[in-house]
Amino acid sequence: MGLDQAPAILCYIANQRKLESINDNEVGLYIGLRNLTVVDSGLKFVSRQAFLKNINLQYINLSRNKLSSLSKKPFRHLSLSDLILVDNPFKCSCDIMWIKIFQETKFSNAETQDFYCINDNNKRIALMEMQIPNCGLPLANLSSYNLTVLEGNSITVYCDATGVPLPNVSWAFTNLVSNHESDTSKNPASLTIKNVSSKDSGLRISCLAENIVGEDQASVELTVFFAPNITFIESPTSDHHWCIPFTVKGNPKPTLQWFYEGAILNESEYICTKIHVINQSEYHGCLQLDNPTHLNNGAYTLLAKNEYGEDEKRVDAHFMSMPGDGSGPILDPDLYDYETTPNDIGDTTNNSNQITSTGFINTENEDSITVYVVVGIAALVCTGLVIMLIILKFGRHSKFGMKGFVLFHKIPLDG
Repeated sequence: MGLDQAPAILCYIANQRKLESINDNEVGLYIGLRNLTVVDSGLKFVSRQAFLKNINLQYINLSRNKLSSLSKKPFRHLSLSDLILVDNPFKCSCDIMWIKIFQETKFSNAETQDFYCINDNNKRIALMEMQIPNCGLPLANLSSYNLTVLEGNSITVYCDATGVPLPNVSWAFTNLVSNHESDTSKNPASLTIKNVSSKDSGLRISCLAENIVGEDQASVELTVFFAPNITFIESPTSDHHWCIPFTVKGNPKPTLQWFYEGAILNESEYICTKIHVINQSEYHGCLQLDNPTHLNNGAYTLLAKNEYGEDEKRVDAHFMSMPGDGSGPILDPDLYDYETTPNDIGDTTNNSNQITSTGFINTENEDSITVYVVVGIAALVCTGLVIMLIILKFGRHSKFGMKGFVLFHKIPLDG
């Protein structure tokens, strides 16, 4: 296992009189370092880059060494729970004022270290009683804390930094896409962003003011207004519901309107727009449809609009094939073979321009005849069944021992 991979948690060094400095070459290899102790040694200097790679450091003890001054820079990026520096020959100066401020910020009066420094009169005084004129924390102020701009325009923000000693000013931001230039040689310092891109909307911009006592920071969020842009739309997919997915960018937030086959789509609980993810000025969602049928097939258009413009995109959706859409074979071709003949009503129009519907009339007549025939056959069948039942009932149990038709044959007829 290499040194850069070593899972170092604790490093303890003591009684090393020849150890005079700490730099990133020594401790930078131990990325996992959490506790560092260097005591009773000859330490005089700590490099400003010493702990740059040791972001997990929480505890540092540099007691009983030869430190007369110590910069805050090696520790500024660390979240220290404790920094012990007792019994070092510190000189009372503005260079160690940050240690006093650290003690006052981190601990109560009862918990502060028994820390002393030597003044110009070679007198040993308590750090908490040290008073250094013209030595204080810097202060950073921005010209505006509401930084808004229209896409394509330019904007300048200023940072006024005060403090003694006079602080240095720098700008901090991440992934700024737009062209920009800064000037920190003057006070106030300036940052100009040119031809602002909508991609920079929501970007956090910070002004840092730093001197030997400490630093201050002022921040603002850049807001870019721009017309809507539908960056993605796709044919519907089916999950729990049918969904036509889309992505729209725009600031202010665009209003969304769907159209179906060119007409406004009135949304309901069964067809509605759902926004699932919002990322700055980007909206990811879908048009959700519950159990659509072939009646919902067709062209869907999304219109996104705000005060700076609009955009629209269309997608064709196919949810279900139409029942009996004619794609199958015709089993009875004669079913649709209607004959058109002259109308029986009379020839009162010009035959050359006449459009007749005789075929449909004949069809209706044929349907009526068919119904009558069916009803007649059914009536005959029912009558026959009734007669058969009567014959069977009375013919088998005649009191005269004769068949039923002979009995009726002997009945005298009138006339």
